[in-house]
Amino acid sequence: MKLQDWIKSFQIAAIYMGTIVGAGFATGQEILQFFTRFGSWGTYAIIFSTFLFIWLGYKVMLLAYQIKAKSYEDLNIALFGEKLGFIISLFMLVVLLGVSAVMLAGAGTVFEENFDLSYQLGLIVTGIACFFLLLRGMHAIIAVNSIVVPIMLLFTLIIFFDTLQMPNTSSFLTIKTDYPLWTSLSTPFLYTAFNLALAQAVLVPIGAQTKNPKIIKRGALLGGLGIGFMLIVGHIALSAHMPGVQQFAIPMGGIARNMSVAVYYIYVTIIFAEVFTTLLADIYGLALQVHERSKLPTSLIIFCAIVCCYFMSQIGFGNLLATLYPLFGFISLGWFILIARKRLEPIQK
Repeated sequence: MKLQDWIKSFQIAAIYMGTIVGAGFATGQEILQFFTRFGSWGTYAIIFSTFLFIWLGYKVMLLAYQIKAKSYEDLNIALFGEKLGFIISLFMLVVLLGVSAVMLAGAGTVFEENFDLSYQLGLIVTGIACFFLLLRGMHAIIAVNSIVVPIMLLFTLIIFFDTLQMPNTSSFLTIKTDYPLWTSLSTPFLYTAFNLALAQAVLVPIGAQTKNPKIIKRGALLGGLGIGFMLIVGHIALSAHMPGVQQFAIPMGGIARNMSVAVYYIYVTIIFAEVFTTLLADIYGLALQVHERSKLPTSLIIFCAIVCCYFMSQIGFGNLLATLYPLFGFISLGWFILIARKRLEPIQK
C-alpha cells in the first residue's frame, strides 16, 4: 500500500477509536463494570471483545463500501430488508439522540465538577463548538480525532508504565470474583453490541467514502487493536487498585490523582475531549440520516438536534445514563446478532 493509503487507514482507525472511547470508557467506569469486576475472566473477555471490534467493524464498513450507503439506514435496509431495516434505523435515530444528550450532559458535568464552572455554560459552549465544527462534515471529525486519540493513547501509556511499578501489577491475571461465570461470558457481546451499534453512524459513511477495501480492512484492524489495547491497559491499572478503586465515580481519575495534580487535570481534559468526539460522531450520523429522508439542510438538522440535546441534558448526566443505556443495550444486542449472522458478498478484485 502507498503511504497515503496507510495514512487513510490510520485516520479510519482514529475515528473508530474516538467514536468508541466515550465518557464511560475514558472514566474507567465501562471497563470496571464490563470487565474488571469479573476478575481474571475480564482479561479474556477483553481479548474476545477486541476480535469482535475488528471483525464487525470491518464488516459494517465493507458492506457500506459495497452498497455505497449514504447513511446507516441504507446499511440496515441492505442487511435486514425494507421494513425491518426501517424499524431498526428508527430505533437507532432515537438511540443517537439519547446518547448525544448523555454526552452533552457529560460535558456539562465536567465543567461543573472539575473546572468549577456552570453546568449550563458547559452545555452551551460544547453545543456551539459542536455545531460549527460539524458544518465542516467528516473533515471535522477526522481532524478532532486525529488530535484526541493520540493524546488518549499517550495518557494510557503513562497509566500503564506507572502501574508496572506497583507490586501487584499482575493482579489482572489472578484476581478473583464472586460473579458467576456466565455474566463474564456475556459481557463481550453486550459491550461490543452497544458500542458498535452507535459507531455505525460514522463507520457507514467512512466505508462508503473509502475507495479501497484494503484501506478499510487495515483501518478496522488498527482501530480494533487500539480499542483492545486501551481496554487491557485500563483493566490492568484498575485491577492493580482493586477493590478500593470501586469507590470512585471516575475510577481512572482516582488513579490519576494519586500520580500528580497535573496528570489529573490533563486526564479530566481528555475525558471532556472524548465526550466531545463521541458527541460529534453521533450528531453527524443522526444528521445524515434525517437529511436523507427529509432533504432538510444539514445545518438546520444539526442545530435542532443540539437544541433537543440541550433540553434533554437538563435531566442530568447520571439520570440519563441510568435510564437510557440499559434500554439501548438491549436494542443493540438484537442488531448485533443480526449483523453477525449476515453473509457478505466477496470483494471483487
